[in-house]
Amino acid sequence: MRLRAIEPEDLDLLYLIENDKELWQVGATNVPYSRYTLHDYIANSSDDIYADRQVRLMVENDEGETVGIVDLVQFSPQHLRAEVGIVIMDAQRRKGYAAAAIEALCDYAQRVVHLHQLYAVVDVSNEAAVALFKKMGFSTGNTLQEWLFDGHKYHDALLMQRFL
Repeated sequence: MRLRAIEPEDLDLLYLIENDKELWQVGATNVPYSRYTLHDYIANSSDDIYADRQVRLMVENDEGETVGIVDLVQFSPQHLRAEVGIVIMDAQRRKGYAAAAIEALCDYAQRVVHLHQLYAVVDVSNEAAVALFKKMGFSTGNTLQEWLFDGHKYHDALLMQRFL
């Protein structure tokens, strides 16, 4: 597994991920993105976390197939922290890619960006994600009451942190 920068060839996969309504309830997105908007994002992203306040990396398996995306968002250079996001495609789940991607992202955050901590906001009912982040050294902090809205009801979320 390796992490790499987003390339123009990733447009179709990025389009699928960003427009997957099932993922909207676990993130900040709640509207569809056009191919034009995503193409513009890929073309104009500086790949510099200090300039963009985020970095998005594609997750590739050993055969060079793109199996997901991992990102650091809400980057705070003042407090040296960022939020982690990850999506592994359905067909590629439970193969160890998520754990490997998070570990590689943590290494990048510590050694290259010199972050002090990473955090994730995880729906309490997403047992797989909670277990994954715990396995990767994230501790459970506060429960955020009615933090995520799925269009029908509110869900509590866990604030999970890993100090680097």
